[in-house]
Amino acid sequence: MSRLAALVDLLPRPLDPLRSIKLKISILLLGSGAAGIVYLWLQYRWLPPVSITLVAIAIVLLTAQVLAHGMTRPLREMTAAAMAMAQGDYTRRVRATSKDEVGQLATAFNRMATDLAAADQQRRELIANVSHELRTPIAALQAVLENVADGVAEPDPATLRTALAQTERLGALVGELLDLSRIDAGALTLRPELVPLVPMLDQAVAEARVAADVTGRDVGFRLDVRPDDLAVQADPIRLHQVVVNLLDNAARHAPPGTDVHVVGRRQGGGLVLEVRDEGPGIAPDERDRVFHRFTRGERAVGGGTGLGLAIARWVVDLHGGRIAVVDGPATNGRPGCRIRVTLPARS
Repeated sequence: MSRLAALVDLLPRPLDPLRSIKLKISILLLGSGAAGIVYLWLQYRWLPPVSITLVAIAIVLLTAQVLAHGMTRPLREMTAAAMAMAQGDYTRRVRATSKDEVGQLATAFNRMATDLAAADQQRRELIANVSHELRTPIAALQAVLENVADGVAEPDPATLRTALAQTERLGALVGELLDLSRIDAGALTLRPELVPLVPMLDQAVAEARVAADVTGRDVGFRLDVRPDDLAVQADPIRLHQVVVNLLDNAARHAPPGTDVHVVGRRQGGGLVLEVRDEGPGIAPDERDRVFHRFTRGERAVGGGTGLGLAIARWVVDLHGGRIAVVDGPATNGRPGCRIRVTLPARS
């Protein structure tokens, strides 16, 4: 079958130079009719009168033009839309009403245009978010270094800790962007092993406490894991990354003087991990959108690139698990945000 298709591809295409499908259809009909007339002449030595032949040709051409009306319009619209897309306009769409191959092409074209528009919007948001996130720590770091260089401030531990915090913020942003590029390229694979949960969570909470102290967040952390020897089959580096992102997100939105709770439980052979704060919570219509790239939600405060939760969802999906914002009882009269991660027994 493939050889036959290859042979067919080698056949000449005599109508390719023509620029109109309607004209091609008309020539096709006329050519087919002419072949029939030649056969009649060779076989029976008979042809209809010239007047009848001319009228028949006219009827064929008129019928082809009428029946082909609208067949080529989607193609012309696609040509115009493609030229507009080349200029950056992704709003053009093609009318797709027919059920044939042209209609299917028009439907696929509209879907592609929608995807390109979304990709272009994400690109614009990427530039805007990254520019904003880079500007703040760079400006703060520059101010600290200028003060030290001009003798306004002494290079004491407090000043150096401020500079270090801004440098770490830059490093975190670069790390998230690298993870994002690896996600798009599909270049990362998991290296699962048996991970004891308590030591991993202790380390993540310790890092979150340091980050909260550096940024001046008056937030505590409470860890509740049962049983104490709870373990899960997962990639330890990526699982740690998920927990750190969740803790950082909760600490940024928790009110001062409140605690971020981390709860771990066994479910079958797998794991259920919850991180919750006592903040304003997330509206139900935003609960899925907060896991999209560059989305920080209406309650977003204190910076953040909008990449942390998107990367967390990607890691959990790679493990075959699920991450979602779930409902829970209010704490101190506040709804809070409760994010639940469910991992299977084996990734």
